[in-house]
Amino acid sequence: MVKVHTVGGFSEVGKNMVVIELEEDAFIFDEGFFLPAIVSMEERDRVMTEKRLKSIKAVPDDSAIAKFKHKIRAQFISHAHLDHVGAIPFLSDKYDAPIYGTPFTMEVLNSLLADNDIVLKNSQHAIKPNTTFYVQGKNQKYKVDFINITHSTAQSLMIAIQTPKGAIIYANDFKLDDTPVLGLKPNYKRLREISKEGVLVFVVDSLYSGSERKTPSEKVARVLLEEVLLTIQNRNAGMIVTTFSSHIARLKSIVEFGKKLNREVVFLGRSLDKYSTAAKNIGIAPFLNDVNISKYRRQVERTLKRVEKKRKDYLIVCTGHQGEPGSILERLSRHQLPFRLNKDDNIVFSSSVIPTQVNKDQFAKMEGKLKKSKPRIFRDAHVSGHGGREDLRDIMQIVNPQHVIPSHGGFDKTKPMVELTEELGYKLHKTCHLMQDGGILEL
Repeated sequence: MVKVHTVGGFSEVGKNMVVIELEEDAFIFDEGFFLPAIVSMEERDRVMTEKRLKSIKAVPDDSAIAKFKHKIRAQFISHAHLDHVGAIPFLSDKYDAPIYGTPFTMEVLNSLLADNDIVLKNSQHAIKPNTTFYVQGKNQKYKVDFINITHSTAQSLMIAIQTPKGAIIYANDFKLDDTPVLGLKPNYKRLREISKEGVLVFVVDSLYSGSERKTPSEKVARVLLEEVLLTIQNRNAGMIVTTFSSHIARLKSIVEFGKKLNREVVFLGRSLDKYSTAAKNIGIAPFLNDVNISKYRRQVERTLKRVEKKRKDYLIVCTGHQGEPGSILERLSRHQLPFRLNKDDNIVFSSSVIPTQVNKDQFAKMEGKLKKSKPRIFRDAHVSGHGGREDLRDIMQIVNPQHVIPSHGGFDKTKPMVELTEELGYKLHKTCHLMQDGGILEL
């Protein structure tokens, strides 16, 4: 018997959690936040407890697996984005099971734990990408592969676990980038080896399965950034770039171009500090050693006062690309910080808006306020971290699973993946399974 419990991330974008249940053992893959719910919390009301977070549906509802929680043998984290790791501090220690992730992911987890004054009883294990190891079950050991894959944060994984009925591969989230700016290429070799041994289930990121494209390499985003930062008329202008704080490869490009411009690069915001510190701690981001990082309100204000006086000498990198209330760029749009935007300043969005209505609305609101100051705005100096339809076709043909579970969103996101699998010979409800939160697939 193999049961796949689609706990979260199948009715919305975020809140990712999957549980694989076998006869005597079970394994958790990811425990993430639903970020719009987190962002919507008032700062003064941001009390992080499991009860509070569940009341606003910000974390997965894991009550359905309570009856077999004694069978949980391990908790695996695929990568360091909050919609995959954010709920670990609040859910994981009810399970008597160790936590496994890459060194970068575990550094971010440690930061989240410190932020919330939480000490977990679970043992924690930092495992390098492209490592094979074993996890002890009740009566047997299970072979686990941490397979390196490319995404929009460092050290992201596809995770494969060998069961008596075949391998189960959890692939949430990824793109196929053979020329990454930072880190290793996808480990196609190991995926092909596991495919030959037999893959029972493939849980696969289908967020952009309806986008008829191959997602471009991160090197394309680097070129787009170079075009904006190094070729526009900006000698005496203020310059602000906003991007995903967790996107270490993107930050590398921004810092390197800032140096070419002879500008001092300053990072503003707590999340930038969190991810940058994690990257520095594990030695993958020496380019950040010379970056001035301000995370607290007074530090941010002091830095901006300095930049205001000589804006042509600085490149600001800040939070707020989604228009998040209270982020640096959102506060700049409301004139709440000691830096006044003007018509000569450049604001570069090296990002896209995450496709939820909350994000779209708050971004539009912030952008409207920014435009009142008439700065030059550059959108979409960015490429996605998620594979498009043709990437998904390629990975399906490499993995060649018996069963497919499209993941990472509601039916509007996963249904196009069903259509793709039908092109490849799969049949809905028989070998391709369209799931919702709280669903169970028994094989």
